[in-house]
Amino acid sequence: MVAALLLPAQAGIGSTRRASSRLLPDKPNILLILTDDQRWDEINHMATVQADLVGRGVHFLNGMVSDPLCCPSRATILTGTYSHTNGIYTDLAKNGGGFPHFHDQSTIATVLKARGYATALVGKYLNDYNPKNASYIPPGWQTWFAATDEGYRRFAISDQGTNKNFTGTGAYLTDVEGQKAVAVINATPQNQPLFLYFAPFAPHTPSVPTPKYKGSLLDLPPLRPPSYNEQDVSDKPKYIRKVGPWDATKIAKIDALRIHMYQTLLSVDDWIKTILATLSSTGRLNNTLIVYMSDNGYLLGEHRVDGKTVPYEESIKVPFVVRWDAAHWNVPREDDHLVANVDLAETFAEAAGRTMPGSEGDSLLPLLADPSTPWRTELLLEHSGPYASRPPYCGVRGARWVYVQYATGEEELYDLQTDPYQLYNVAAVPADASILAQMRADDHVLCSPVPPGFGWSH
Repeated sequence: MVAALLLPAQAGIGSTRRASSRLLPDKPNILLILTDDQRWDEINHMATVQADLVGRGVHFLNGMVSDPLCCPSRATILTGTYSHTNGIYTDLAKNGGGFPHFHDQSTIATVLKARGYATALVGKYLNDYNPKNASYIPPGWQTWFAATDEGYRRFAISDQGTNKNFTGTGAYLTDVEGQKAVAVINATPQNQPLFLYFAPFAPHTPSVPTPKYKGSLLDLPPLRPPSYNEQDVSDKPKYIRKVGPWDATKIAKIDALRIHMYQTLLSVDDWIKTILATLSSTGRLNNTLIVYMSDNGYLLGEHRVDGKTVPYEESIKVPFVVRWDAAHWNVPREDDHLVANVDLAETFAEAAGRTMPGSEGDSLLPLLADPSTPWRTELLLEHSGPYASRPPYCGVRGARWVYVQYATGEEELYDLQTDPYQLYNVAAVPADASILAQMRADDHVLCSPVPPGFGWSH
């Protein structure tokens, strides 16, 4: 039986997190490291992430994003609200999304700046923030170093509102952003708390490694889970069924891409090492709340898909690690609670002694301190956008079951306990009818209002 839906107002979660914050140091530094399109399983070759974050923090094995696409996920991170509240479902302005449609007057940056933090964004902000917008610095950001044109070797950055073009300079985007992150830490007064939002482009396609790492990981075994290039997709929705089995050319192309993605992440790992060393040398590391995650995952052949936006595990699941030495949590440890990008803004606000206005997420602090803290049992999945003819959907990801309903009326239901690779859609199986009914009902509660182009069929 599906566990009962646990909403934030139930089980005293609000009062629990208020009590927890009084036991923690006041105004910690906050470092968010946000990669782009990184799968949850792509931290295994990042030595610093493994040793200094996973090895000294809490590794959430079920870190998720509710809308698995860059701009919607980042809008959720900044506001603590779902796509159906902040209105960002797509990356591009022409489709009603992206930077031009984001309401930026109240974000975690404005909350922390008002609390006395030095605030800095280094790296990717939102899609469609481009050279034409470069003079605009959103409210709340004291230091602004945001990419306006992204490519590993051809890129441009708004540096305090001045667009700087790095094309043809021989510079590498991750290095330029890493250098700036270090400079921000060194320049921040010792008596002022720092919020650093470090958002490198890696491992986003087209993934181009620095020459230092071009020959690395070439012996990486190919990714071949049971769902890879799935042979029988008769139980999948139409947008999956219409994709034919991959041929040798496609397979080789994505195998190469996977290695390149890993290679670009090695540069990110190098800069994380340098950033941590800088926090240490400036006396900040002990009292720095560090979160490492990605804006969404990425399929590399599972269910014949390469990319994101789909409600499968490889798309919605991301690396999610938290370290805060001064909090004295029982670390290192793994945690299997359902946590998500929607929780970050409230977590950061509470750590700073504030709340995030309008937040639909929950502070992670009580859960980090005590894994027995009452917590959500299900997470909303929602998406709408003109990507690869994939229809809008609403879904629910639970601890065991995941359910999705598409605008086409098609449904998917998977038992992750017995079918972790989502090979067998049991939405039409009579024995699971009660589970289907419960998940449908929960979906109606969580997915309200529904995404553009979506209507309930069940």
